[in-house]
Amino acid sequence: MRLSEMKEGQSAVIIRVGGKGAFRKRLLEMGLVKNTPIYVEKYAPLKDPMELLVKGYAISLRVEEAALITVEALTDIH
Repeated sequence: MRLSEMKEGQSAVIIRVGGKGAFRKRLLEMGLVKNTPIYVEKYAPLKDPMELLVKGYAISLRVEEAALITVEALTDIH
């Protein structure tokens, strides 16, 4: 599933990071790499951007950016 399809309070593991060039590199540098657990903390009031917890810190991504990240949903962490 896409990261952008997840709801608040759901956890997942990153399977693949899409995108190209500098944008993809930026995502990888922020710690969004394969096999990394990720938690959807919340969405902004208009549902964009979304706040995520990755490796102990919070980041925000636009929903269209999150759609480039493929994840496998988890049910038993966080």
